[in-house]
Amino acid sequence: MARAHLSPLAAAAVVVSAPAAPRAGRARDFAYWEWGDPAGVPVLLAHATGFHARCWDAVCRALGNAARLIAMDLRGHGASTKEGPFGWEQFGTDVAAFVKALDLRGVIGVGHSMGGHAVIQAAAQHPARFAKLLLVDPVVFSPAQCAAWSPGFPSAERHPVARRRNAWRSPEEMFERFVRRHPFRLWRPDVLMDYCRHGLRAVDDAFVLACPPLVEASIYMGSGGHDIGEIIAALPHPVVVLRARAGRREPGTLDFSASPTWPELAAAFPHGRDVHLPDLTHFIPMQRPDLVAAHIRCLLG
Repeated sequence: MARAHLSPLAAAAVVVSAPAAPRAGRARDFAYWEWGDPAGVPVLLAHATGFHARCWDAVCRALGNAARLIAMDLRGHGASTKEGPFGWEQFGTDVAAFVKALDLRGVIGVGHSMGGHAVIQAAAQHPARFAKLLLVDPVVFSPAQCAAWSPGFPSAERHPVARRRNAWRSPEEMFERFVRRHPFRLWRPDVLMDYCRHGLRAVDDAFVLACPPLVEASIYMGSGGHDIGEIIAALPHPVVVLRARAGRREPGTLDFSASPTWPELAAAFPHGRDVHLPDLTHFIPMQRPDLVAAHIRCLLG
């Protein structure tokens, strides 16, 4: 039975020399970036809905050459395919296919938010390819929440996320717009700049979001009703769940700072460990990339 506790790494700060620029690649329909030691233990990093692979840059900078670090753009995000479907079962299948395409073995799977959900499913599909999991405030609901879940909107077009501002003059304009707004003002500024710089793509004389607002809204519309309890109960790997402060996400708002993670999630894994971080929001990798890097180092041994 997993027991909740405060992380002994809560004040940890790992300082290393910055690694070289990431190596870009493509596998199937998915763009990815690599840092660190190509011969090291593979650490696969899966981002949250609406984000992209380069949101992991600060985590990778903290880890240096400790491992082979691989961050992928999930379907609909970054430089990867924008073709659906966007159900969460598909994201798990995509991560599993990506791991197989690169022939990765002994993988430490790291997933934030929706990325955590996808990593769980991928590990279940290819258990022999994964060694351990670090789930960073994953969007995994209780069985009761899954049974009662409703998208809350009649269509993706009506979802408030679909109305996000899409066009920007520059990444710097986006940064200046966000840096003093909640929850972005809680992020480390370098992570926010990574989010803006790599989260836009140039189109003619403007920049647009690399995850189109309608795609992001479509992902949220299909996010909550898939109960993976049987998968979780059968997963053989050691799993660490980093869980942020609880709170209520108000319907119709774009404030996703409260933790969506089922508090008993770690206990549902055969080998799960819960790490409660009540001083942090759902955006743990953006606030404390050093802390996430420290937990990855612990899994690397």
